[in-house]
Amino acid sequence: MNRKLDNKIAVITGGADGIGKATSLKFAAAGATSVIWDLNVEKGQALVKEIVELGGKADFMRVNTANYSEVEAATNDVAKKYEKIDILINNAGITRDASLKKMTPEQWQQVIDVNLTGVFYCCKCVSDKMVEKNYGRIINTSSVVALYGNFGQTNYVATKAGLIGMTKTLAKELGRKGITVNAVAPGFIATDMVKKMPEDVLKAMEEKVPLKRLGLPEEIAAAYLFLASDDAAYVNGSVLSVDGGITI
Repeated sequence: MNRKLDNKIAVITGGADGIGKATSLKFAAAGATSVIWDLNVEKGQALVKEIVELGGKADFMRVNTANYSEVEAATNDVAKKYEKIDILINNAGITRDASLKKMTPEQWQQVIDVNLTGVFYCCKCVSDKMVEKNYGRIINTSSVVALYGNFGQTNYVATKAGLIGMTKTLAKELGRKGITVNAVAPGFIATDMVKKMPEDVLKAMEEKVPLKRLGLPEEIAAAYLFLASDDAAYVNGSVLSVDGGITI
């Protein structure tokens, strides 16, 4: 197995917390420089400090991925500083849940802007730098709800289903340039946000999963690591469900 990322430069959006934090830590442990793009400056800088204290390499940039100018500027800054970008993990995402009747146009647009348009911005800007080196790994974060829908999440599900289509299209466009594009579809993951839910709700979520437990952020990070590594050099346009079997 070749799960090392020595000397790789990995941009991880939403990389300061939850699954993003686990990914930043795991990639740094594998030898990459984790370049964390996030809006939370305090958490981002604290994570860089933690990674460095563990002997890894990391950098932080405050980036709103829903703003094209910020994404373009940050991409150029990373490419100038490190002379390349090898890996892009499109992990940043938000929810604004409501039933169709109650969902406002603002709630719809906010989720579209971050979860779908923001990924387009990142792919567009970063892939240009990858094409220059004829190498790249782009990994998009979809969700199991993209495969079966979810009550009260019209906006979120639409973005995550859209990412599957975007992933397959970009895999066809960029494959000839030495760039693979894949997606991970997490199931119910025990992030800090999820763990704050009432115990009975968490129990009900666990009961729906054949493995009878929630997934760990580190388990999603491990899937990202696989797809970013040389072990997955011939994997392109795939959607890897990491969900404990809930979609069976």
